Amino acid sequence: MVDKGQVISLCRFLLRAGRQYPDYNIREYAKRRTLDGFRMNKNLTDHSKVEDAYAEGKKQLEVVERVVKVYLAYPPKTKNIMELKLQ
Repeated sequence: MVDKGQVISLCRFLLRAGRQYPDYNIREYAKRRTLDGFRMNKNLTDHSKVEDAYAEGKKQLEVVERVVKVYLAYPPKTKNIMELKLQ
């Protein structure tokens, strides 16, 4: 059974993993997608649906961690407009 602490921990892990992306757009997308997913499922009461949503969140965390490793190994050569410093 999944308790509230595990769900909050998963949310934090997803947000932290999303912050590791070097690209601003992907960082913001990961943050928005995480928060939207948790808001969408916040009213679940059926234990089987909660466990299914938690399992899906764990899968998404694995995907995010895997993609972050690829992005860090092969960073984009150009910077986003949001990442350029004004000179």
